[in-house]
Amino acid sequence: MNPSEFIMRLTMAAVASAKATGVPACITIAQAALESAWGESCLAKTGNNLFGIKADSLWRGQTLTLNTKEFIKGQWVVVPALWRKYPSWQASIDDHAAFLKRNPRYKACFACTTAQAFAKALAQAGYATDPAYPDKVIGLIKQHNLLALDVGAP
Repeated sequence: MNPSEFIMRLTMAAVASAKATGVPACITIAQAALESAWGESCLAKTGNNLFGIKADSLWRGQTLTLNTKEFIKGQWVVVPALWRKYPSWQASIDDHAAFLKRNPRYKACFACTTAQAFAKALAQAGYATDPAYPDKVIGLIKQHNLLALDVGAP
């Protein structure tokens, strides 16, 4: 799927999620694009998991095990991980927002007034192990004019 198709497919769900939860639509789509390789990753295709959210002990839904690359002690390593599996991309978007809202470590994100600040706050809270994560999310937002999705958002 090309970036334009991916963005169109997620826009309604991301905008609705933004209105309901405060997670900017541009962040939702940029993170989904980055984490799922525009919907082409094995995790997105087999588990409808667009955000690479792992299944912890509190997760009661379906799961699947796939390898992942983590940046640990200054180097990339491949490790197996247990991932959340969803019935649809909509369910993945809804759970992503709920995950951010209910996890106290992401509280600072919701005080941010710009998408750039939100992306940096996500990284500072430990959302991803990649030290370049916020720059990648911000780059996708700029490259694909995703800020336009948040115009008029609360």
